[in-house]
Amino acid sequence: MKTINHFLEAKKEGKKIIMVSTYEFWSAKICEEAGVDCILVGDSAGMVIQGLDTTIPVTVEDMIYHGKAVRRGAPNSFIVIDMPFLSYQVSVEEAVKNAGRIMKETGANAVKLEGGREVSETVEKLVSAGIPVMGHLGLTPQSVHALGGYRVQGKTQEQQKRIIEDAKILEQAGVFAIVLEAVPSNLAKEITEFIEVPTIGIGAGKFTDGQVLVFHDMMGFFDRSPKFVKRYVEGKKLFKEGLNSFINEVRAGTFPGKKHTYD
Repeated sequence: MKTINHFLEAKKEGKKIIMVSTYEFWSAKICEEAGVDCILVGDSAGMVIQGLDTTIPVTVEDMIYHGKAVRRGAPNSFIVIDMPFLSYQVSVEEAVKNAGRIMKETGANAVKLEGGREVSETVEKLVSAGIPVMGHLGLTPQSVHALGGYRVQGKTQEQQKRIIEDAKILEQAGVFAIVLEAVPSNLAKEITEFIEVPTIGIGAGKFTDGQVLVFHDMMGFFDRSPKFVKRYVEGKKLFKEGLNSFINEVRAGTFPGKKHTYD
């Protein structure tokens, strides 16, 4: 099983880090068999699996439930689990308690927090408690209402300066990697060159140290995809074709046939 050292070594060697976000046993099993470097159990499970409009309603219990399923599907993978909204913002003590529970009950290797300087003290405390932390800057979905929607971040010089400073602050606080979401490619490049820990991009261009996409996005399960998503398979279409074949065969009386019947 990989450790946080794998991420640091990958950056030094110029090897791209591959991370996929998913939430359940079967897709996690596929990810491990395919050889991804890391699985992220994102709080985007609220939107992808539960059909919510935002990640905000997701609970610690939700993340533990999905984390357990992913660990069963990928027993040998490095797994990071998102800490959901208000599970770490209320106090440092509560953050340590919730992160510790997530780690103990799921068998995860690390947790991920959104934010920069405002969570640096929490990051330091978690790391000192032996809990590896991945950072997350740029578009931070838990702050979607404060940001005014799902918009690209870092377009102004002021925003860019703050994100760059936050990246350095997180590095100094002890994160082993930082996700950069929905920021201009040139900003992601500057941050990647500025800090020693690896950056993992999602909608951040090609100059980051790695890339992450949601399994269900890249497999084409949805009618529409964000600009930064490449649909590698049209999964919804394939599954509908399979279901339509099943429906037609049952109605026609051709399924089950002899091959699928016990004598």
